[in-house]
Amino acid sequence: MRTLVIGGARSGKSRAAEALLADTAGVTYVATAYPADHDPEWTTRVVAHRARRPATWSTVETLDLAALLTEDGGPLLVDCLTLWLTRVIDRHGGWDDDTWAETAEDAVHDEVDALVAAVAVTPRDVVLVTNEVGQGVVPATASGRRFRDEMGVLNLRAADACGDVLWCIAGRTVRL
Repeated sequence: MRTLVIGGARSGKSRAAEALLADTAGVTYVATAYPADHDPEWTTRVVAHRARRPATWSTVETLDLAALLTEDGGPLLVDCLTLWLTRVIDRHGGWDDDTWAETAEDAVHDEVDALVAAVAVTPRDVVLVTNEVGQGVVPATASGRRFRDEMGVLNLRAADACGDVLWCIAGRTVRL
């Protein structure tokens, strides 16, 4: 099983992804966000996410998704590709226009290529969560527009590598 669960902010995508694997033991929940200790609101969200997970699930906090996907093991639930891409761009200094053009663009694309290739061949069941970022207001900054575009490309490529795509809207799930 390779499933991409996509939706806007607060659309129910994490809950939908969790429901796909709720009765499965040995799931590894892969958290891609920054640690929550710097932001009380974020800490509250992380605590709520953790409380919903079955006790039989483990959690790994990493950006090295390609390595996890190529290992043998139980199912993976990756939440989420949007935060993963944000952190990858951060790691390569890709928010600055000059850095993007000089070094970050190729480095970010290499990591996206590795991730998509790993999704396509993983021996594990995997559920990927991602945000739909292309249906809102056009971002006012060049870096915001670049992120929207890069996220759109990652979502397209991840969907192509998955056998199933679920779209979450207002807590409802539509199979595409």
